[in-house]
Amino acid sequence: MTICVRVRVSGRVQGVGYRYYTTTHAKALGVKGWIRNLPGGGVEAVLEGERKSVGELLGLMKSGPSGAMVSGMEIAEVECKGHDDFKIIY
Repeated sequence: MTICVRVRVSGRVQGVGYRYYTTTHAKALGVKGWIRNLPGGGVEAVLEGERKSVGELLGLMKSGPSGAMVSGMEIAEVECKGHDDFKIIY
């Protein structure tokens, strides 16, 4: 079953390779969507894929790459848009 979620991640997640880390794992898991930096220092992502894969990616995002320190994650289900890849939005 395909699910779609919007995730807002707070903490030390900019300047530590967090978007690249998430993109690499998303592609490996077959999750589609996007990720971008937010002006306040966090990141926002939309994840679309099989429930198990999205759940696994959320777990990886909670840890983040070395150098990251995730202090919070807000997750909300959203309407699926049929993304065809996972990309970083600048």
